[in-house]
Amino acid sequence: MFGRESKSQARVDILVGASARINGDVDFSGGLHVDGQVRGDVRAYGSEESTLSLGEHGSIEGNVVATHAVLNGAVRGDIRVAEKVVLGPTARITGTVYYKLIESAAGAEINGLLVQADAARPAAAAEPLALPSPQAATA
Repeated sequence: MFGRESKSQARVDILVGASARINGDVDFSGGLHVDGQVRGDVRAYGSEESTLSLGEHGSIEGNVVATHAVLNGAVRGDIRVAEKVVLGPTARITGTVYYKLIESAAGAEINGLLVQADAARPAAAAEPLALPSPQAATA
């Protein structure tokens, strides 16, 4: 129970490698691991549980929406996580973090607000996850 990640949190469906640079939004389902750079929003869509993991040298300049997030790199933007955020010792966050549960290692930096979803509005964390699939957005 303690110290174990669930299957959904360990799953990686999409990998953005260290040499990759993405300019634009990334919509994903399942698991996404980023070791490179993303300039744009990173959003999970659909009702499936989703996990974003950000490597130590990875960076995101944009807002993040997911069910779970394990962050070790830099994020410049707001983060909305419906369940649990894990901040590693090299995490550098600039923006507001909305969460249900949070775990932070010594050395993690947060320059912004921490807002517990249950304290703000119970349904607020679930709303951003109700995104349409990318196919529905283009129809």
